[in-house]
Amino acid sequence: MRRPIVGVMGPADAGRALAEMAFQLGASIARERWILLTGGRAVGVMDAASRGAKSVPDSITVGILPADHRTTDVSAAVDIAIFTNMGDARNAINVQSSDVVVALGAATPGTLSEVALALKAQKPVILLEAGDDVQRFLTDHGAGSVHVAADPADAIAQIKDIVLSQSNASRP
Repeated sequence: MRRPIVGVMGPADAGRALAEMAFQLGASIARERWILLTGGRAVGVMDAASRGAKSVPDSITVGILPADHRTTDVSAAVDIAIFTNMGDARNAINVQSSDVVVALGAATPGTLSEVALALKAQKPVILLEAGDDVQRFLTDHGAGSVHVAADPADAIAQIKDIVLSQSNASRP
């Protein structure tokens, strides 16, 4: 059976608290034996989540990078680096490759674009540390696909429920 892929999206300029939350989330994803997918760069949420996942033995991290291999600063915690040379258009690949999208600090244009693409693709989205206005807007427009988590542990519990329902739905 294929391991679920959990996409963690968030700002490149994450502060200390958001980076710590991303680290915890990445480690928790790896402990569940899920594959972590991020934007792959050596900054912000993507780097912190990847480092968290790599703190767990036998984890797998994937980075979908915006540029080519010569110009991209890849996180040292990314196992599989996919160089798209597509800039922000790579956000569609991030979303389409994920079974579940976790938007951590969903108040930046890049992260919001990934959430919007996930909603268009009818992918489940979990918001973590999104402002009240952002949460309200996305849940109002998410047609039941948007969930709000209080912390990384709550996000993991919600991902488990989603992965289980996806697994049950794919059975004959």
